[in-house]
Amino acid sequence: MLNERDEILVSDELIKGNKYTKFCGGGMEIGEGTIECVIREFREEMNLKIEVVNHLYTTDFYQKSAFNPNHQLISIYYQVRELEPIQVELKKTAFDFNESHIQRHNETGQAEVFRFVPWNEFGPDTLSFPIDKIVAEKIKTNGLLRKTIG
Repeated sequence: MLNERDEILVSDELIKGNKYTKFCGGGMEIGEGTIECVIREFREEMNLKIEVVNHLYTTDFYQKSAFNPNHQLISIYYQVRELEPIQVELKKTAFDFNESHIQRHNETGQAEVFRFVPWNEFGPDTLSFPIDKIVAEKIKTNGLLRKTIG
């Protein structure tokens, strides 16, 4: 998601004690389509109603899961636009977890916060996962998000 200030939304996550910065989204549920998935993930993670604007990228190579070595990933990236104001707290710095986030991590093994990264500070090094880095490079090099903002 690219906002009107040319900032890109990312999620900073604490998963089993490790810190990751990634694009927002998650795994599909059984019987769910890809667009349904991204809409559900934004609703669950940010309590945010969005619409899918454009398909950006789908992996076409083998990528082993970082969390389960017996799984491989197929990642599909969409540009989305919010249909209502963002209500969750947006952080200014990476991994700015408060006590409730730490408590949630202790209970579930995972916590996340969200922040916008300015366009001039955004790039592959902003993100943790290999596929996200590829998409970040394509976004920066090809201006994918900027070409489709209407």
